[in-house]
Amino acid sequence: MLKQISITIGQYSEAGRKQINQDAFGVFSPPEPLLSTKGIVAVIADGVSCSEAGDQASKAAVENFLNDYFSTPESWTVKTAGQKILTAMNSWLYGQGYHLYGTNKGLITTLSALVIKSTKAYLFHIGDSRIYRLREGKLKCLTQDHRIQVSKDKQYLSRALGIELHLKIDYRELAVEEGDQFIFVTDGVYEYVTDNFILESIIENDLNQACEKLSKLAFSNDSPDNLTCQIVRVDNLPTQDIDGFYQQLTELPFPPALDQGMILDGYKVIRELYASNRTQLYLAVDQETNKKLVLKTPSMNFEDDPAYIDLFLHEQWVGKRINHPHVMKVYEHKKHRKFLYSATEYIEGQTLRQWMNDHPKASLVETREIVNQIKNGLRAFHRMEMIHQDIKPENIMIDQDGTVKIIDFGSTKIAGLEEITTPLERISLLGTKNYTAPESLLGYSGSTQTDIFALGVITYEMLTGKLPYKNKLNYISASSIPIWVDNVLRKAVHPDPKKRYDTATEFIKALDKPTSSQSSFILDKSFWKRSAVISFMLNLILILLVLILLD
Repeated sequence: MLKQISITIGQYSEAGRKQINQDAFGVFSPPEPLLSTKGIVAVIADGVSCSEAGDQASKAAVENFLNDYFSTPESWTVKTAGQKILTAMNSWLYGQGYHLYGTNKGLITTLSALVIKSTKAYLFHIGDSRIYRLREGKLKCLTQDHRIQVSKDKQYLSRALGIELHLKIDYRELAVEEGDQFIFVTDGVYEYVTDNFILESIIENDLNQACEKLSKLAFSNDSPDNLTCQIVRVDNLPTQDIDGFYQQLTELPFPPALDQGMILDGYKVIRELYASNRTQLYLAVDQETNKKLVLKTPSMNFEDDPAYIDLFLHEQWVGKRINHPHVMKVYEHKKHRKFLYSATEYIEGQTLRQWMNDHPKASLVETREIVNQIKNGLRAFHRMEMIHQDIKPENIMIDQDGTVKIIDFGSTKIAGLEEITTPLERISLLGTKNYTAPESLLGYSGSTQTDIFALGVITYEMLTGKLPYKNKLNYISASSIPIWVDNVLRKAVHPDPKKRYDTATEFIKALDKPTSSQSSFILDKSFWKRSAVISFMLNLILILLVLILLD
């Protein structure tokens, strides 16, 4: 039985003793597939009273967070998405505050947000609004107030959105259980009610009544501020049994073996391109557009293997979310698709391995041109928080125009999907041994440095016709290439990922020309070589003079 995450919400807000309500709040639970890949978001914000337009700041912060979060890539982690949104929002509020009011106190607000995704909650917090968690009768505050105590009776807000360009965000992750209740309150409420009253109000009332009761009590206890309370109760979490998960995976049947002339969902098969015990590739033409493409079909040998089907769908998921000239395109399925398969770009050309066989020991110019295109494709993966993990010459295609494209996404690590719990144990596939970074072989999680290692190995192999390691620990210096290039490659394939280049772009820039330090090293080495030769010649002349004098 498949189960989706579901919640119940309670909300109440009023201006209280103030003329304007500067608080804002909101919850959004999207439909599938975003419900699974992005989760549910709840936010509360309190416009700062000394701000020129605190009400506008809080409203903009809540609305933008709720909208923008679900516009970020599904491949991003919650942390990446939330922090990027808040950083951009802070800059916007700061800039607009100066533009409209000429001061950094124009648009200022606190913000506390919670994302519930799969079986975890992710918390973002700036300011002094609070989020509590009620679990099994125990109330716990999950946030820390960002305040500076000046005196016994005076304190100031030390952190808020829109007050300065640099933003420090409190972030934490925590496990979620069914029945957990998250209480969002502004300081106008929590400073004038006790934790025991919060607990009693929620236990004895429905959620809307509890929110109103807490706000009304704070008002009667002389709260001078706006009064806002929001409660989110987790009713169900997306736990799945293996049978339900398998049923979801097998909604579409495997296609039959395809022959020339057969038509599959509007695609006419021209011929078989490749077949293995795992997949078949067919060249086909879309009868609507007359465009050539490749159909990839799963092998009937794995029709009852959920791990195999999950991996097959994983490749499609990756390809549909990356649109880049140096990455093979995976096309959207036709609406009337009746079978499980993928339709991909048909690349007329050769693999990089075939090109390398035709161009042993390529020039630095040729190598740099190809490797730079691979780098551009990798950047598309890395910007989406994806790690390809199987970069090798066989997975690089060069078309007839010389355009390089990365193919095969079966080993790709997707940070955002790794946050989703499934009943299926997903094994992280390793790439090909000679191009797999040492940390991956040791069982550590892949990173951008994993792909940089593989790119460095390919570059070395293109220039020398050999591999840089006999094992993954001892680098073999290449005497056939310039010393500075060898030094660049040594760093790119360093056994320690922390000592490699931070990005593929940094690696390519280093490969473009020697740095001043590399030039100095080369000049120094040349100088000492010349000095040694001159010294040897002088010594030889002295010896000859001595021999002449002795005669």
